[in-house]
Amino acid sequence: MSDMFDYDGFLTKSIQKLKLAGNYREFTDLERYAGKYPKAYDHTNKREITIWCNNDYLGMGQNPEVVLAMKKCADEIGVGAGGTRNIAGTNHPLVVLEEEITSLHKKESALVFTSGYVANSTTLRTLGSMLPDLVILSDECNHASMIEGVRFGKCEKKIFRHNDLKHLEELLTEVEKGRPILIAFESVYSMDGDISPIKDICDLADQYGALTYLDEVHAVGLYGEEGGGIAQREGLEERIDIIQGTMAKGFGVIGGYIATTKVMADFIRSFGHGFIFSTAMNPPTAAACLASVRYVRAHNELREKLHTNVDTFKNMCADVGIPVMRSTQSHIIPIFVGDPVKCRQISNRLMDEYNIFVQHINHPTVPRGTERLRVTPTPLHTEEMMHEMIEALVDVFGEEMLKDGQLILEADSIAAA
Repeated sequence: MSDMFDYDGFLTKSIQKLKLAGNYREFTDLERYAGKYPKAYDHTNKREITIWCNNDYLGMGQNPEVVLAMKKCADEIGVGAGGTRNIAGTNHPLVVLEEEITSLHKKESALVFTSGYVANSTTLRTLGSMLPDLVILSDECNHASMIEGVRFGKCEKKIFRHNDLKHLEELLTEVEKGRPILIAFESVYSMDGDISPIKDICDLADQYGALTYLDEVHAVGLYGEEGGGIAQREGLEERIDIIQGTMAKGFGVIGGYIATTKVMADFIRSFGHGFIFSTAMNPPTAAACLASVRYVRAHNELREKLHTNVDTFKNMCADVGIPVMRSTQSHIIPIFVGDPVKCRQISNRLMDEYNIFVQHINHPTVPRGTERLRVTPTPLHTEEMMHEMIEALVDVFGEEMLKDGQLILEADSIAAA
């Protein structure tokens, strides 16, 4: 028996390394109050807290119309999808949801997946493995799901520096004429909060005969006249070949999708293993997603209030010297810390002393040395909540960063990292 591999020992040591580096992830047991978001109940410490770190950017997860749609559908249809679409058929709420997404993005067709991760991984993997001699040009900051899809597509890939148009064009010039090309990038990058130069990338795609694949996960619901994302806001939807999005963030439920041409959607539906072999989204979830998309499309005041609150909070941070990273051009507000242990300590103190939940973001989600808090105001955060948050940040940042002689509040170069 002594020759057997020590499985538990290896696992334990690996986890211990994470803990020593300050990158071990712990999950907070929270229960959001329907109708009182961003308030929630912390089950671990038996107290009410305020959420400041969440991807339900508009609070649609507790919208009464969305909740009612899910309840009504469950009562009428049941809660199960019955299996894959091939085996069980497609439940009707899912058909109508795909029609709504198609309309939202002004495309010919849409295909719904169980998550945005699966949508990215499946679509990019399918194209990479099946388009003959395809080369994918991928932004270096693309999400893990896109990286996975490109990797398992096993086609040639070229990584261009983040939002670097000059580097992208250099790589495009290296591709032999006539080869299929796909440029994969995001609109809003979720950790730095910056926005890609979509028009310029589309111009390069046209010049070099490339397809465009745009991940709008952190933008759908939040930008554009109807919440179609950054491409809609900038009038560029027609120039994007494949728009990928989610119902889990701006729409507050769960599920991912692509919106594209009929033939492209049919191709992914017919050859994408992550679609073919996954149980379909269940009817109540599809009904809730449908209700949310329709509501968000019709209520632009949600977006207006969101961006008003974001601007207000950014200005409040600037007034007191909180180091908001200059990269942000969106509703995502990264507050720079630059050290994994301190980042966790700040997050813990905000929770323990001020009942404020804002998660620390450490490696591997962000590069080492760029650890930060990721703050996401919503339309439902009040001015009083904002003042409470600012007072807590000033207190905690001041103490934590002065312990080792680091005055981050005045470190302008660090804040711009």
